[in-house]
Amino acid sequence: MKDKPTIVLVHGFWGGAAHWSKVIVELARKGYASQRAVELPLTSLAEDAERTRKMVKQQPGPVLLVGHSYGGAVISEAGDLPNVVGLVYIAAFAPDAGESPGAITQAAPPAAIANVVPDSDGYLWIRHDKYHESFCQDLGADEALVMAVTQKAPLASTFGDNVSAPAWKKKPTWYQVSSEDRMINPENQKRMSARMQPRKIITLAAGHASLASKPAEVAALIDEAATSACS
Repeated sequence: MKDKPTIVLVHGFWGGAAHWSKVIVELARKGYASQRAVELPLTSLAEDAERTRKMVKQQPGPVLLVGHSYGGAVISEAGDLPNVVGLVYIAAFAPDAGESPGAITQAAPPAAIANVVPDSDGYLWIRHDKYHESFCQDLGADEALVMAVTQKAPLASTFGDNVSAPAWKKKPTWYQVSSEDRMINPENQKRMSARMQPRKIITLAAGHASLASKPAEVAALIDEAATSACS
């Protein structure tokens, strides 16, 4: 294997870059000295993708992009850069051209869809009292409480933004399905991952926040992708 790539981690809705904290530690133990976690504004797909592109362009060598949840749509939109060697999707949206996360969700609604509510300012929230059971039912109560209180709500309009030219049609891909996911229907995850024809699909018995409940397994997939993409 050549030098390890920089791992650029992209979070989704209702969380921030710190959602990757356990994965970051696992990857560091595997020798990944160069990691970055993008903090998305969650204001539009275009703005989120541009923030990600800027982070990728700042890296001097190859980059492996990893997206969780809505972050999958972001890396699909932003991932066609010369130094991106692969894309890893963690319980994530992988829209085709002209598709949005919202349309994919409407086609096969997840179990917790009723717990996502807009506020009077146009932001979407997971109800605080339903966050644990909706987003991270396989985490402890304390960790879920912190996630609920610190959740980062997107502008609701972002959910309807279409991907233009998905990078997964050009770059090697890997996908992790969460079989107990209540935020993205597992059937949607299976469909999106299958049509990408990724190098590998793994399924974890996890809720939506598999990056927090199964960090060792998620990091192992990222490590495998990095090794394969840079070999």
